[in-house]
Formats: sequence, C-alpha cells, structure tokens
Amino acid sequence: MTSGKFNMDDIMNCMHCGFCLPSCPTYRMTGKETQSPRGRIALMKGAALGQLELDAEFERNMYDCLGCRACETACPAGVPYGTMIEAAREAVEDKKLAERPMPFVKKLAFRHLFPHPKRMQALGTVLWGAQALGLQKLADKTGLIRILPREMAEMQKSVGRVASPFARAKRKRVMAAEAPVPEATAGVSGAEAAAARTDAAAQPLRVGFFTGCIMDVMFYETNQATAKLLAKAGCEVVFAEAQTCCGALHAHSGYKDGAKELAMRNIEAFERAGVDLIVNNAGGCGAALKEYHHWFHDDPAWHKRAMAFVAKMRDANELLAELPPLKLTKPVDAVVTYQDSCHLANGQGVRNQPRQLIRSIPGVQFVEMKGADSCCGSAGIYNITNYDKSMELLDDKMNNVKKTQARLIVTSNPGCLLQMKQGIIRAGLQDQMEAVHIMDLLERAL
Repeated sequence: MTSGKFNMDDIMNCMHCGFCLPSCPTYRMTGKETQSPRGRIALMKGAALGQLELDAEFERNMYDCLGCRACETACPAGVPYGTMIEAAREAVEDKKLAERPMPFVKKLAFRHLFPHPKRMQALGTVLWGAQALGLQKLADKTGLIRILPREMAEMQKSVGRVASPFARAKRKRVMAAEAPVPEATAGVSGAEAAAARTDAAAQPLRVGFFTGCIMDVMFYETNQATAKLLAKAGCEVVFAEAQTCCGALHAHSGYKDGAKELAMRNIEAFERAGVDLIVNNAGGCGAALKEYHHWFHDDPAWHKRAMAFVAKMRDANELLAELPPLKLTKPVDAVVTYQDSCHLANGQGVRNQPRQLIRSIPGVQFVEMKGADSCCGSAGIYNITNYDKSMELLDDKMNNVKKTQARLIVTSNPGCLLQMKQGIIRAGLQDQMEAVHIMDLLERAL
C-alpha cells in the first residue's frame, strides 16, 4: 500500500525495536530520536498520513541522514530503509519544485552535467589543464583557494592527478582477455554466465565495464587498472558505448525521475553490448545499479529489463573473488587496513571478498580496523552539504586508523577514497600513510 511517495507497508514493518540506533551515525552524534532511522520512519508515517507537513524541519531530518544503510544490516525485520529515505526526499523535492524552480546549481549538476558523459570528460580536461599549469598549487600557496566554500577548498586538497585527455583517448572499446576462464574454477556466478554461452569452452567471459561519471574523470587510471585485472583473470572487457551516470546522486537527492532516465539509458547500452556480466568498481554506484528493478516497480516492461540488468551486475571485488586467482607476484611490504564502503557492505553485502583479495597480495600484513564498517562521512555529497558532521565522523575514523599503524588505507569507493585522503591530511599523516583504491593496490602487485 502506498500513500503518495511513501510505501505504508514498509513503514508499518518497522517494529521500533531500536536495534538500528547503535548503528546510526547521526543518532550516535546527536542522541535525538528524529536523527535515527526509527525516528525518521515515524516522521515518514506522519507525513504519509497527512499528520505532518513536508516542511523545513522534516526536510532537515531526512537530509541529515547519511544514507549509509547500516540500519538495514542491523534491522531484524528487513526494513528497506534505503528506498524509504529516497522516497521521503523525493516527496520533499516534488513539493519544492511545485512551489519554485530547481536551484541553479542543482539544475546545472543534475540536468546539464552528470547525465552527459562528454561534458564530464570536458570538465576532466579543464581540471587536468589546471593541474598541469600548476594553478591548483598556486591557488593553495597564494590563498586564492579561499574564494571557494570551505568544504570545497578542503576537498580539493585530496584530489589526485587527473588523467590527460590524450591518455583517455587511447582507451580501446574492448580489452582482450589474456587467458580463457576455466569453467570449473570460475566461481558460481562466473561459471553460470560462461555456461550460458554456446561457445563457453572456447570463448572468455565477456564482461561489460561500467565506468561511472565522476569515476571515469577523476579515477580514470583506477578504471583502467580494474579492466586490466579482469583481463588478467581471463575476461574480455567491453566499455559499452552510450552508458552514462548511474543515477545514484539523483536518487539520493530526491530526483527519482532523473535517476530513472539514466537507468533506462544504461540498461539499453548494456543490452546492445551483449555481455555476460556487468562489473563496476564503485560501491555507491554498484548499490544503485543493483537496485534498478526497484526504481521501475510500477512499470512492468522496464522492470523486466531492469531485472535482467541487475542479474548481471557484479562489483569488481565479487567477480575477481569468483574467478581463478590472479598471479600476484610483486610484494607490497606494508601494514594494510580496509575501510568498508557503506554501499558495498550494507547495500550489496560485499564484505569478505575485498579482504580476501587484500590478503592474497604477497608481503601484505592485514590489520582489521575497529569500526571498519562505520561510515567515514563521505556519503555521496554529504561532506559538502553537511560538512561539520562529516568531518566529525572522519576524525573519529582516523583515530581508529591510527591504531592499526597501517601505511595503506584501502577502500572500494571513490567518495570514500577522497574522504580518507582528506582524513590523512587533517591528521598530518601525509608522510606516513596513503589511501588507495583496492583495484590500484592489486595492480601494483601484478
């Protein structure tokens, strides 16, 4: 049963037991019921029944949520809080759009930038040019960087070198497999996909690579490293044409119609690519991609196509853990710890595979971090929209990182990676510690 944007069945499934409270970062920070999953669901119920207005207070409580979905892992009733918070924000944004136009900055980002890969690549070229000319360093040294909002000025310090347009232009649409996948050792999912091909014995697993929007601009080399690892593991990697942003930021920000438009474009792009599986290397993107079918629950035709898309979707950690082990021969002699991506761990249930892959690297001394699966405060654009709370979470995270005495902090999501780099800078540990994406770390060991 639904009431407007709200699903009353999901709302009534919440037993108000409180198991979610210790797992919720905003509740731990504030101690306020309205800053907990249970409290927010109560507010949603009031709004759905017409007892509460979708006013500024309701909006603030919904957007103060990081969307880390740790409550879903803790919930004994299986309440789908992630979809519920998105529905609440969608209701807020629909009301606001009915009263006034979308703010310029949001309109620029959500309608004119993220959905257009060529514009994102052009933005990457501008950023590369600024770095190549030394403008980023100059702005830091002269203090000109202070003209940016504080949160943006701080974040830019953690942005690494962007690949040049010349390097990006060299990418081939298909990266050939270096060896065929032995069907008997390809893991359950890999084997099933290979068996579906009539020529599975002779042909490698054909994997479509989801590049992402920000990921392919700011972390192009990480995408290439991931493709290289998959090719080494025996996959033919296809960079599907016409793919676009996953739509996660749109959905998290209440613009579900925009998210669905992007989902349709991606589903069509990978249908045309004719791949056995689809892989991505960003925990936040992957959680959205694996939930496309929920976005089309009221559209039977697109729901069916979305189900087929979701059935093929894998995180890179998942697939590499299923395939024959990589031949990692170059030691990485370092103490390493792992920071879970919330949407990878809580949204996708992928926890053991990254740790398994890290431990397979020769020379690594893996140390588990206390609270590794607690949110680092990145949470999409939360570190921009809720800077102070984000930094409080990050500082707590860095205290746990220090206790591991790790030289490498590994994560599986671009936002988490930038956040951990910022944490290293805030802690003054630039000479002692490095944050790295797990795919880049694995490539170092090849």
